[in-house]
Amino acid sequence: MELTYILSQVATITMYALLSVTYFSKSKKTIVLFNGFAIVANAIAFVLLGAWTGLAMCIIDLLRNFYIIWDEKKHGRSDKITKRDVAFLFVVYAAMAAATVPTYEGFFSLFSVFASATYTFSIWQKNTRVYKFCGIPVGILWITYNSFIGSFFGVVLESVLLVVSTIGFVFDIKSDNKG
Repeated sequence: MELTYILSQVATITMYALLSVTYFSKSKKTIVLFNGFAIVANAIAFVLLGAWTGLAMCIIDLLRNFYIIWDEKKHGRSDKITKRDVAFLFVVYAAMAAATVPTYEGFFSLFSVFASATYTFSIWQKNTRVYKFCGIPVGILWITYNSFIGSFFGVVLESVLLVVSTIGFVFDIKSDNKG
C-alpha cells in the first residue's frame, strides 16, 4: 500500500469525524463551520487520490460556505428564502456545472457533483431538518463516488455517516413530537 493512499485515508477519516458533528447540531452556523473544516480534509484526500471532479466540488463547496457565513454576518439570519438566496443557489449550481466540464472522469465522477448539489440545497434551506433529511441521499451519492475513486474509508465512513444522518433526522422528528 502506497503512502499517498494511506495519507488519503487519514484525511478521509478526519473529514468524516468533522462532518458527523454537523448532523447533531441545531445551529446552521455550526453546521457550516464544521462542514468547512471537513471540506478541506476532503480536498486533501481527493488530491491524494487524483479525484479531480471531487476536488472541484470541494473548492466550490468551500467558497459556498464562506459566502453563507459572510451573508449571515452582513444581512443577519433569516428564516425566509430571499431573491438573494435564489441567486446564490443558481450561481453555485452554475459553478458546479462549469467545474465539471474540465474535470469529468466518466459517469461515476458525476456522483460527486450530484452529492454536492444536493448538500448545497440542504444547507441553502432555512430549516436544519431539511439538512438532516438530505444527508440520506447525499450519503448514498458519496458512497457511490468513493467506490468509484477507490477510497475504502470513504465508503465505510460514508456508510456510517449515512446511519448517523438518518438517526439525527429521526431524533429531530422525535424531539419535535415530544414537545
